[in-house]
Formats: sequence, structure tokens, C-alpha cells
Amino acid sequence: MSYRISILDKSPIANGESATDALARTLHLAQRAEEWGYHRFWIAEHHNTAQLASPSPEVVIAWLAGQTKRIRIGSGGVMLQHYSPYKVAENFNLLASLAPGRVDLGVGKAPGGLPRSTQVLQLGSSPEAKGTFDDQLAQLDNWLSLTDPAEEDGVRATPLPAQRPEGFLLGASLQSARLAASLDWNFVFAAHLNGDKALLHEVLSYWRANSRRDVLVAVQAIVAQDAAEAERLAQQVEVWGVELENGQRVSVASEEQGRSFARQSGSPLRSLVRREPSLLKGTPETVREGLEALHQIYGINEFIIDTPLAEGPARIASLRLLAEAHAATEVAL
Repeated sequence: MSYRISILDKSPIANGESATDALARTLHLAQRAEEWGYHRFWIAEHHNTAQLASPSPEVVIAWLAGQTKRIRIGSGGVMLQHYSPYKVAENFNLLASLAPGRVDLGVGKAPGGLPRSTQVLQLGSSPEAKGTFDDQLAQLDNWLSLTDPAEEDGVRATPLPAQRPEGFLLGASLQSARLAASLDWNFVFAAHLNGDKALLHEVLSYWRANSRRDVLVAVQAIVAQDAAEAERLAQQVEVWGVELENGQRVSVASEEQGRSFARQSGSPLRSLVRREPSLLKGTPETVREGLEALHQIYGINEFIIDTPLAEGPARIASLRLLAEAHAATEVAL
């Protein structure tokens, strides 16, 4: 059995570029991805980040859906802790009405930014009234499930699309897999953020035993024509592990971000260490073999590919080369 490949895009802004340049490349990449045979194209959500132009995936999804024809377009994902579940349901029901049968609603538990941006996003909201993340996701699922016209004084997340957006929970824990299974949502294991193979095995084993849905895994991959070039590009990718005195642990993309996270959290740093990224890298054949091995070991049905490069031409070439290698294998099968 073969597997599908899809794309997670963060609209990175390279040196000397503007957000307009980065977003134009996101559109170009979505259109090419459709031609190359990718199954989905997802937009990430990041706040107060000068290097990324993607704080509002809903806006970009509408723009991309209007300029593509077949590829599924979605969020990877909406950071639900910041928002009203009702409003998220409205946004995605509207998108699903604009692009019937093509819209994915991916939801994440992370804040998508440093503590100060989280504070501003949640200004005026009550944690007690908001409830837990599990409560919020259950509310969102309920709003999406209410598809009959409302009675007088009733509430629906209008417009009501002919087909509700497909729901995905993004996470890297057994708890997230359990939550997705309990709501009959899709689940995406975020191996691009946590490459722990033992955890991957545990979570996916649970998922296969408790859900009828496919096994989806997000991975980072860099592909180049030769291994030396792929290695050069991979050296640009930084992952820093942050541990605070209050016990909080996060991963960030630079040493500067790690120190900023500690300052904004109000807790001293206990440690700040650069880690080896969980990354598939090399020639098209090498990376294809890496994906095939993961597919065989874990029964993965679909890979969501995150290519963590700011260099536009290198990122586009990486995804093109991977698609060509994947298509060649599919033809051979």
C-alpha cells in the first residue's frame, strides 16, 4: 500500500524580502503542489514572528482556495486556545462553503508564539469560562455538527456547508490521540516537533487500535540534488530546547527566541540547549527511502511535509524533487 504526501507551509520571509514576497511564494507553491500531486496544502499559525507571515491561516486559506482547483487547503493548525470555538466554526463553515469538499480544519494545542503575544491574544478572556482545551475542541466539534437550520432563537455556525470541513487534531502525545479518537477526528502526530521514536510507536499503536481513521505524521524534510547541498541547507535549521525554573519546557527556533521566552514568562532559564533537529535530508531517493521506511514500520498513510527553509528557491526545489521521487515510485507500483 502506498502513502500520500502533503505540505505544511509557514510563509517564511527570507532576508531582504517582505511579507508580500513570502505570501506570493506561498500561492505559487500551492499551485505547483497541486500540479505535482500533493494531497493537501496547510497553512501554519505563528504570532509576533518577523520571520513568518502566517498569523491567520483562515485568511490565506480563502485566498489559496480561490486560486487552486483540486488540492485540499487547510490549517496546520488554528491555535484554538486563543479563540471562540463558535467563531472558528463560523470561519471554517464559510470556507467550506466557498470551496466545497476541499477544506481542512487542523487545530493545535500550542500557543504559536511567545508568552506576550499569547497574553495579548487572550486579553479579556476568562480561563474559567473558556475551559480546558479538551472542552474547547468538544465545543468546536459540536458547532460543526449542528447542520440543521436553527429554530427561532437557536444558534448555528452559519453558513451551513453541504459538507463540513474535515477536522484534524495536531499533537505529539497519547493524550492528544485519545482526544481525537473520542471525537472521531483525524489525528496528526507532530514528528517534525518531537522525533521520539518510542513515543511515535506508542501513540500510533494506540491510534490504530482506537480509530478507524488514517495514520498521519508530520515530518521535516530537506531534499536537494546532491547530499552535500542538502547538508548545507540542513545546517540552517535550528532547534533549541528551553527549560525554565518553573518546570516549563518548550522548543524554539533560535537561541534569541529561547531567551525571549524566558524573559516573557517571568521565570529564569534552567537550560537552553541546541538540539539536533528531527529531519530527513539528502537526495530525492534518500528522503523517499526514509519516508518509505517510516511507512513500512508504522503503517503511515500520509506524510505532512514541513520544509524548514527560508530560501524560497531551495524550498520550492526541495518539495518538487520529493514529489517527483514519490510520483516515480507510484508509477513503478
